[in-house]
Amino acid sequence: MDIQQIKEIAETMRENGLTLVDITQDGASLRLERKPARAGALPVPTAAPPQIAAETAPAPAKECGTAEVKSPIVGVFYASASPDSEPYVQVGSRVKKGDTLCIIEAMKLLNEISAECDGEITEICAASGQVVEYAQVLFRIR
Repeated sequence: MDIQQIKEIAETMRENGLTLVDITQDGASLRLERKPARAGALPVPTAAPPQIAAETAPAPAKECGTAEVKSPIVGVFYASASPDSEPYVQVGSRVKKGDTLCIIEAMKLLNEISAECDGEITEICAASGQVVEYAQVLFRIR
C-alpha cells in the first residue's frame, strides 16, 4: 500500500464521517483513527437515498427517562474492539456523552458508535457479531 492509497482512505474517512478504519492486505496491517468532526455526529452513508440520509441525524436525547441509541448504518455489531478484549459497556455501566458504546462494521470499515447522552446502560439490544439494520435500537440509556 502506497502513500497515495493511504491519503485516499483518509479522505474517504473524512467525507463519510468515519472515525476508525482497520485494513489488512498482503500481510500488512493499517489502522487509521481520527476524532469526529463534532461531538454526537454520526456517519452518513453517501450512497443512501436522500430520504434515508436526511433521517440519520439523531433525535435529541431526552433529559430524563430512557434514550435509545440507534444504528446509523447496516452492519455487523461488535461489543468490543477485539474478540479478546472486554466489551465497551455492559448493563449497568455509567457512560458520558461521546463515550464509545460499540463498533459497527460496514463494508470492511469500522464505525464507532458513541453515547448521545450521559447515563446508565439499562439494555443492550444486540449481540456481538449480529447484523444490525439501519435505525435498529442498539442500547437504552437512562
